[in-house]
Amino acid sequence: MLRRLALRDFVIVPALELDFHAGFSVLTGETGAGKSILVDALQLALGSRAESGVVREGAARADITAEFDRPATLLAWLEQAGFDSNADEPTLLLRRTVDAQGKSRAWINGSPATVAQLREVAEHLLDIHGQHAWQSLTRAAAARELLDTQAGIDTAPLAALFASRKASAEALARAREQQDEIARERERLAWQLAELDKLAPADGEWAELTAEHQRLAHAQALIDAARGALEAIADNDEASAETLASRALDALADVADHDARLQPVIDTLHSALAQLRDAAHELNAYLGRAELDPDRLGELDARMSAWMGLARRWRRPPDALPALLGSWRSELKALDAATDTAALEAAYASADAAYQAEARRVGQRRRAAAPPLADAVSRAMQSLGMAGGRFEVGFTALPAAQSQGLEGVEFLVAGHAGSTPRPLAKVASGGELSRLALAIAVTTVQARAAAGQQQAGPGTLIFDEIDAGIGGAVGDTVGALMKQLGQRVQVLAVTHLAQVAACADQHYVVAKARQADGRTASSVAAVAGEARVAEVARMLGGERMAGTSLAHAQAMLQQPATAPAAAPAKPTAKPPAKPSAPSDKPAPRRSSSKA
Repeated sequence: MLRRLALRDFVIVPALELDFHAGFSVLTGETGAGKSILVDALQLALGSRAESGVVREGAARADITAEFDRPATLLAWLEQAGFDSNADEPTLLLRRTVDAQGKSRAWINGSPATVAQLREVAEHLLDIHGQHAWQSLTRAAAARELLDTQAGIDTAPLAALFASRKASAEALARAREQQDEIARERERLAWQLAELDKLAPADGEWAELTAEHQRLAHAQALIDAARGALEAIADNDEASAETLASRALDALADVADHDARLQPVIDTLHSALAQLRDAAHELNAYLGRAELDPDRLGELDARMSAWMGLARRWRRPPDALPALLGSWRSELKALDAATDTAALEAAYASADAAYQAEARRVGQRRRAAAPPLADAVSRAMQSLGMAGGRFEVGFTALPAAQSQGLEGVEFLVAGHAGSTPRPLAKVASGGELSRLALAIAVTTVQARAAAGQQQAGPGTLIFDEIDAGIGGAVGDTVGALMKQLGQRVQVLAVTHLAQVAACADQHYVVAKARQADGRTASSVAAVAGEARVAEVARMLGGERMAGTSLAHAQAMLQQPATAPAAAPAKPTAKPPAKPSAPSDKPAPRRSSSKA
């Protein structure tokens, strides 16, 4: 439920803070006073497109803050999105600013938010029905969504099954259409694989081949160098490094006792002698293993030549051949799967069967929900100036399966007794369409509320001059229906009808005045008592309020607001909540035919 709305420098509103209450509230005022500005501000706070034109002339930015009771359905979303859920105080604070360049910022419970997140939140908070709300009902998608909401149908599983079915169908179609092309591609790839498979290049093999070839190609030079090194280290008794180091060590050992400073040199010579002996041992071992192997060298030459030939053919470095072989094997496997039409047909059949079963289940639930909806709206029409009129929900078989199901949904209406129901889009009267939109809105909200809290939907409904083009006794009924609706959800209506305003639990008047600086400013104030009587009288008689207008207004506010018996009211298990109303809480009123 909407609790408070605060505006600063929004359009022609310098500053405004307005508290709202449960029940049915109306906003009235002279034409051009800015009654719809509050609705526009709410829409902006809930994620509508921002433009620089909403900033009051001369101001740096517009600031809109809306406070709601936090719906239980939003608690998990807020926690998951990282917003403060106000566990101790279940309120939801939305804020949006727009600067003079049109750049906007948003917050949810004091934390920065995106406009998309505001829109997600809006779905749980309120519905806005404008003067042309009927236009959306002429679209098949909107009609279907309304019926699905009424029936409590979640179409997400059906959409997921349709996506799977579509993917399977596309894969099968590709296989059939491209069968020859895929076969040619497979033949080419198989030939390339056969060439590489003959070589069977292994990961790391090229590096091993290169190292071994390098060694065998220079085997004689390596053996000669090893022998020369061994002779210099140990195999020359007179002049080898080992012999000379031993002689130096012996010479110093004879005099070491006379000068301790020679000990480090002696230790170094001991270490050098040990290392020379180790090197000689390793060289002996190396020469024991080393040999010339021309046959193996020839094998390596042939193997490396084959590697280089394929590398040049496929324009790859030699060490990239193993990866190329793996990728071609994967491609061939994918082509084999793509040409396996039997498997693809089986996959499509399975996906189609799952989709068809869910689509039939959804269709049955839609057809079951249609008659109660049609009956309730038809009954509401009788009291809205369409006596004898009839509302129907039509179904048409779609030429092809869609993500929403197998049938199209269309609203049909007959405005008078004896006429044939026609598609809503073909009904010419704008007044009829507005009344029908109200009947549908009231009926669906009442039905959802009667079904239980989990299906009650948003807690606030806003009707923005949806009663345009009607008056008289029909206006009485509109007001009575909105008041009745206010017993289940919070209702806020922007209206020009005195009959509707007189039914409200709370009444706000929007006024426009010229300030000292010459600018026009709009203000909103709650009215009660004589001020409310005067406003209703103004709505009845215009600027020249006569005594009869005031008397009529007083009588309207004192009479019961009773919807006709034909209205689609449904009993609820619990009594309606008492609205928080101003001191002149209206008593029930009688119908009046004056506009």
